[in-house]
Amino acid sequence: MIRINLVSGPRNISTALMYSFAQRADTVVLDEPYYAFYLHKSGVEHPGKDEVLKSQPIREEEVSKKIFDSGSNEILFIKNMAHHLELMDQSFVERVTNVFLIRNPRQILASYSQVIEAPTLRDIGIEYQFILFERLKKMGQQPIVMDSGLILKDPESVLKKLCASIGISFMTQMLHWNPGPKEYDGVWAKYWYSNVHRSQGFEIQPTSNRPLGTHLTALNDRAQYYYDQLLSFSLQP
Repeated sequence: MIRINLVSGPRNISTALMYSFAQRADTVVLDEPYYAFYLHKSGVEHPGKDEVLKSQPIREEEVSKKIFDSGSNEILFIKNMAHHLELMDQSFVERVTNVFLIRNPRQILASYSQVIEAPTLRDIGIEYQFILFERLKKMGQQPIVMDSGLILKDPESVLKKLCASIGISFMTQMLHWNPGPKEYDGVWAKYWYSNVHRSQGFEIQPTSNRPLGTHLTALNDRAQYYYDQLLSFSLQP
């Protein structure tokens, strides 16, 4: 079984990418299986926190056991947030195919701050994405990097390269899905997924050009460094 570990920051197209892989008959998807673990361990406040904690195991070992005991499909696509993985036993990333999904921090922060007013560098995950990417390279892995802006520019071209890099076939049905909530959405979908629920494929959202608040300028400058480093490794259309 191929286990694809998507390492994404928030307010990216990670949910759209999950929907894309869910169109494959050979694939099962998991929506942020370590979210409850992260909320429990970090103590942070997120919309719908109590619902999330009730919907998933809070013990990392219990979640991981389900992931690695699963073997009914050829491919398991695991949508993970970088800031969740940062608090985990790092041996997890050594057992999966790691795909990093990045986005310009300016766009992430402008969007994320609409829900969480004062995000931190950990919240958007880009620093940990860079640290983990460098560690995996030193271990001899070849982690894959995708930039959401480049995916939206030419979804078919980038997805073909992604599938080739993973070692699986590309399927055209990955480019489209039906609008609306999905049975595999996490219980937090009502707080975060309104735009993707209106989508039928990889679409640039009007909110992508939302202005960045001046209180986020310094944070964006710090995040931009890590983004630029990873961008140089991203799959090109």
